[in-house]
Amino acid sequence: MLKGSCLCGTVNWTFDGMPESATACNCTVCRRYGVLWIYDFENEGIHVSGKTRAYVRNEGSLGFHFCPDCGCVAYWRSLQVQQDGKRRIAVNVRLSEPETVAHLLIDHFDGLDEFEDLPRDGRCVKDYWF
Repeated sequence: MLKGSCLCGTVNWTFDGMPESATACNCTVCRRYGVLWIYDFENEGIHVSGKTRAYVRNEGSLGFHFCPDCGCVAYWRSLQVQQDGKRRIAVNVRLSEPETVAHLLIDHFDGLDEFEDLPRDGRCVKDYWF
């Protein structure tokens, strides 16, 4: 199980298991936040706790949740529930302890122009810290 928390410890998340990779997205929001996402479903593979504030983009599909005290971006959550009752969520793996996630491969998602996955380039999370 992976764990993450904001700087002040108000917002916490857990991820059941170990993901194969984390995603770097270049959309207008993610590139500004500098986040690396790991995905699952709310209250299934990902559990979040603590008071947050949310920023909802104009199209209203995602809420980006951050700590109201220290400002760390903790997760995004879909505003739509799927037909099967599940809600998609992604947590910011940068809020984990470095040694627990350093090995994760980076997937690239072009959320700015093409809205598609890009090829892996062999970099890992640890490569993004320097």
